[in-house]
Amino acid sequence: MRNAHLRRIAVGTVAAGLVLTGCGTTAEGGSASGGGSDEALSGLRVLVPNSPGSGYDTTARAWAQVLDDEGLASGTEVFNVEGAGGTVGLQRLVNEEGNAEMLMQMGLGVVGAQFSNQSEATLDQTTPIARLIEEAEAIVVPADSPYQDLDALVEAWKADPGNTPVGGASNPGGPDHLTPMLLAQEVEVDPTTVNYVPYDGGGELLAGILGGDVAFAATGVGEVAESAAGGDVRILAVTSEEPVEGVDAPTLTDAGVDLTFTNWRGVVAAPGISEEDTQRFVDAMTEMHGSEAWQQALEDNGWTDAFATGDEFSSFLDEESQRVQSVLGQLGLA
Repeated sequence: MRNAHLRRIAVGTVAAGLVLTGCGTTAEGGSASGGGSDEALSGLRVLVPNSPGSGYDTTARAWAQVLDDEGLASGTEVFNVEGAGGTVGLQRLVNEEGNAEMLMQMGLGVVGAQFSNQSEATLDQTTPIARLIEEAEAIVVPADSPYQDLDALVEAWKADPGNTPVGGASNPGGPDHLTPMLLAQEVEVDPTTVNYVPYDGGGELLAGILGGDVAFAATGVGEVAESAAGGDVRILAVTSEEPVEGVDAPTLTDAGVDLTFTNWRGVVAAPGISEEDTQRFVDAMTEMHGSEAWQQALEDNGWTDAFATGDEFSSFLDEESQRVQSVLGQLGLA
C-alpha cells in the first residue's frame, strides 16, 4: 500500500466504506416536477442518512439551499434518518419506489455499508443523479491535545496503539475508518491493533473529540474546519495532494507520509421514477453546479469539484461498488 500504487487514491478506489444496516418506512410517491421542464422542483425532500452536522448533512443542506436560492427548487426540506452509518436511510429511500419528490445524499460510506452489513437495500436499486464533490480527510486533535504535530501523534500511537483511540464518523470500513487504517500501515502501526471508535455522524464525533473520548480523529475537512478556525480543535494534516485553502495544516505527504486520497459524495433518487423525472433532477443539479453560489460553497467548505451525471455517474457507482466489495472481501468485512 505504499508508493505510487497508494498515492492519489480516491478512498473509494482503495477502500471502501463499510457501515451499517437498516430498514425504514414508506411514504407516498409523487412527482417533483409538477409540470413542464422549465418549472422549479416543488415538494422536494432531501434525505440525509446520518446525523445533523455530519459531512452528508452539511453537503445536502448546502446544495439544497442553492437550489432554492437559484429558483431551481421551491421549499426544499432536508431531513435526517440516522442509523448504522447510512443503510437505514438507504432502506427508507428504496422503500419510496416511484417517489419523484425525494433525493438522498450519499457517498463512499454507503457504498461500503451495503456490503459490510449485508443490507437488503442496495445502491443499484436507486436512481443515480449526480456525483458532486471530493473532500480531503483531516487528522484532527482537540485544541488542548499534547500532540502538536503529526510526528508527535504517530510516536505516541506507535508506542501504545491500544491506548491511543482514534474516532471517525463512519463504521469500520467507511472513509473515516479507512483513513487511520491506511495511515497506520504507512507509519508501521499494525492495523489490527488500532483502537477505532465509530460515531454516527460528524456532530457526535466532534463531541467525542472535544470531550477527550478519543486521542485523535479522522474525518472530512468540512466537518471540522469551522471548529479549527474557532480554536476548538487542531488539524494536524490533510489527506489531499495539495493543501486545503483556508486550513492551516500540511498534507500527509508534506508531513512525511506517502499517502494521498479523497472521499466523495453524490446524490441518488428513489427506484422506479420516470426518465422524465430523472432528467429533471439531473438538469436541476447541473444548473445548481454551474451557479456562483455553489462555486462559493465549494470554496467555503474546502470541497473539490467532482461533478458527474448520467451514464458517467452510473458507471462510476458500479465501478466503486465492485472495487469496494472486492476490498472488503479481502479484509473479511463483507
